[in-house]
Amino acid sequence: MKRLLCALVALSLGSAVLRAAEAEAAASTSAADLKTAAAAAVTVRPPVQTPDFMEHLVDSVLLAFDVRASGNTATHYVICVVLLVVALLARRIVTALLFPLLKRLAAKTETTLDDKLFPALEGPVAAFVMMVGLFTALRVLKLSPESDTYIGHGSQVAFSLVVFWGLWRALATLLDHASEVTQKKGSGLAAFMPWIKKALLTVFVVVGVLLTIQGLGYDVKAILAGLGIGGLAFALAAQDTLANIFGAIVVAVDQPFRVGESVRIGSNVGAVEDIGLRSTRIRLLDKSLMTIPNKTVAAETITNLSRFTRRRFEQVLGLTYDTPPAELEAILGEIRGIVTAQPEVDAKGVLLFFRDFGPSSLDLWLVYEVLTSDMPRALAVKQQVNLAIMRAVAARGLSFAFPTQTVHLAKEKQG
Repeated sequence: MKRLLCALVALSLGSAVLRAAEAEAAASTSAADLKTAAAAAVTVRPPVQTPDFMEHLVDSVLLAFDVRASGNTATHYVICVVLLVVALLARRIVTALLFPLLKRLAAKTETTLDDKLFPALEGPVAAFVMMVGLFTALRVLKLSPESDTYIGHGSQVAFSLVVFWGLWRALATLLDHASEVTQKKGSGLAAFMPWIKKALLTVFVVVGVLLTIQGLGYDVKAILAGLGIGGLAFALAAQDTLANIFGAIVVAVDQPFRVGESVRIGSNVGAVEDIGLRSTRIRLLDKSLMTIPNKTVAAETITNLSRFTRRRFEQVLGLTYDTPPAELEAILGEIRGIVTAQPEVDAKGVLLFFRDFGPSSLDLWLVYEVLTSDMPRALAVKQQVNLAIMRAVAARGLSFAFPTQTVHLAKEKQG
């Protein structure tokens, strides 16, 4: 009996030890399997994508209707149609109610910028509202992964185009408004605003295209590197054109002249008719049209003949040598009185002196300034002064000298 009890105890202890060993082995196997599975999960786990605003909208709509089915049901199609109808109604509200109200409010303001900005943004905003409804309705339907991918790329491109369309129209409106303001103020930038607008809009379009391409997952750096090489080759082939463009920029910033002003560029004198991106056109005094490259304009000395603060005249009056000194002194005083009596002449700046004994005349040097920059008006004042001087000289019995030459002939002595 004792032997039987000892055998049963030994068998129980052995089975317990065996179960403990099996449990430990199983635990170690399970731990190893868990580590392997975790490593595999870390290795093959796909990147988590943050849902966009349309996915949030779709999730909210489906949750509101308590739609939890994995496939397309009648409820999915009804929600899709409802979203399209809501988009059409929202677009109608934007175009028929919201923007007309904004236009009426803009008409009451002093500035005209908002009057132009709201009509420009009406189309992009209406298109944006319609696309939100369209792509949200498509997201409600359970489509194949390939279809979802195509819809995702299409929505990204479509929304990017609409946003850039709106920004493009807003920028164009701002530049047009700036052009009108510069024209009203007579600024020198008015002539350059058309090509400034083209340049800025071109840069904006290029940036928008590159951002859209980058959003689709393409390598924009490689594209820019290729464009950089091509741009270098283009720059080497168009050095003169680029020099003229930079010359136009210098003229736009410095503003040495404006359209309609008379200038002297180098040895050429004329009126500026046009300031372009490549050249400046000047109507010369003989009415011929000269086209000067802007790089030459930027390098030359420019004299603006239309920006006089006043007009200065200098002339020499020659009296005959038979004029008595007393009469000469008297006529000097009378001429000074004639000039200073003119209301448009600066009396403090009048200079009048008996300057030289000329070859055939007694030279009186006269200098005075007319207080106007208008050349025709200044010449009219000079004409009045000249006529008054002629009358004064004639009233004193004097006369103006003209170039004469006296030849003395000596007789030969007869031996």
